[in-house]
Amino acid sequence: MSEEFSYNDRYGIRPTNRWVAPAVFFAAIGVSWLVWAGLHHSNPAIRYSLISYSITSEREISVRYSVQRHDKNAVVICTLITRDFDKNINGQIDDEIEPGLAALERTTTVKSRGPAVNADVIGCRLK
Repeated sequence: MSEEFSYNDRYGIRPTNRWVAPAVFFAAIGVSWLVWAGLHHSNPAIRYSLISYSITSEREISVRYSVQRHDKNAVVICTLITRDFDKNINGQIDDEIEPGLAALERTTTVKSRGPAVNADVIGCRLK
């Protein structure tokens, strides 16, 4: 019993955590991708929003919307629709916006096949 007691001899040496290095690597890659995705998708080339619409007659709605584009020399096409009481699309036009201002408000009349109750801007795209 003159030997010195050693926990390493009795229980063995605990292995190191091998998962720490890959976890740190994948966390750094994941956070970098998340920052890039957030910055990339929060600043689109074209932004649009519906401001208001007004029913001018039974088969016509006036739509007021805004468009913001990075490149003021780009031609933008916005798709506007009207819907009936059952939410069916009964009128649609593609409104072409010529080069000019980077941010603008526009009022466009959309004709419908039947009585329209609301309108919307479905999307805007570059030509």
